[in-house]
Amino acid sequence: MIPCPVCKQTTTHHLMQCDGRDYLRCESCLATFVDPEQLPSQDSERSHYQLHDNRPDDPNYRRFLSRLSEPLLAVLPSAQYGLDYGCGPGPALGVMLEEAGYRMRLYDPFFYADETALQGQYDFITCTEVVEHFHRPAEQFERLNTLLKPGGVLAIMTCFQTDDARFANWHYRRDPTHVVFYREETFRYLASQFGWRCEIPCKDVVLLFKQDIDQPLS
Repeated sequence: MIPCPVCKQTTTHHLMQCDGRDYLRCESCLATFVDPEQLPSQDSERSHYQLHDNRPDDPNYRRFLSRLSEPLLAVLPSAQYGLDYGCGPGPALGVMLEEAGYRMRLYDPFFYADETALQGQYDFITCTEVVEHFHRPAEQFERLNTLLKPGGVLAIMTCFQTDDARFANWHYRRDPTHVVFYREETFRYLASQFGWRCEIPCKDVVLLFKQDIDQPLS
């Protein structure tokens, strides 16, 4: 049995095959994921990402990213230090948050592979349209938890999966670099594993609050 790459449980089964790919479902966290034997290569991923035209000065892209930035800014204290994790070739969100008065670092394994960015801790971390690309999401969430200061917030934006009947024709599934798909329940499951508080302020956005050492999780 193939373990779930998100929660590591072995409660998985084959869900369906689409376009030559096999998709599995975890019954514990309800994630859907591509068979690990069918993950794209790093070269094919890089080639696909280079097709993206996500410029920091593009007003439409900024409007898209505001779906995450607005609820995040609503809960962030001033003068905090953040990491845009998986920022891609055009780190627009980092620019937007710097304009709002926050200090930012960037990390992306393909475009901003600065390992020193992974050696500190941050008051908040953003992942916009990133977690669906994780080949080993359990390891990535462990890393993000380590990078996040107690009391900090991990802000994620990704299209939540809903209806299995629509999965085969879902535009999000058709991206060859999207290999894991989350439901609201998936993030609530992860929150329970890590001791995070989970809030879903709007569609396809989740805020995960790490417990402060001095304050019990309510």
